[in-house]
Amino acid sequence: MVRPAKISDAEAIRGLVNYYAEQERMLHRSLESIYGSLRDFHVCYRDDRLLGCAAMAISWGELGEIRSLAVDPNMQKKGIGRKLVEHAIAEGKALGLKRIFTLTYEPEFFARFGFEIVDKETLPTKVWRDCLHCPKADACDEIAMILEIE
Repeated sequence: MVRPAKISDAEAIRGLVNYYAEQERMLHRSLESIYGSLRDFHVCYRDDRLLGCAAMAISWGELGEIRSLAVDPNMQKKGIGRKLVEHAIAEGKALGLKRIFTLTYEPEFFARFGFEIVDKETLPTKVWRDCLHCPKADACDEIAMILEIE
């Protein structure tokens, strides 16, 4: 079940996101950062165990970003990531977004939802504010993808 994140989820979200950050698969998130964007997050739990999380952040105008999508490594390939992305897309539509983007190392996964690869340079410069803190800022190897919402 996907639900909005609560204060009590912040530590678990940070742990899951930073697990992948240690593998250079996403950016590290401090607990302060998680608390600051907690309203953007949705989580998937089973019993008391965080199975996955994702955030839908408003970036600029009618542009949103799916970020910090992470699924417990022991729960991969069970539809959790799919549910989180579907929820984020539905939320973006409800907010009136026209486009949703993501920066990812998993383009095949996002392509299943209709995301298409785009040149990073086509995204507004405001999108790159988090990149200032990334160790790969000068040699970013993430793939930019956009979903045009009808």
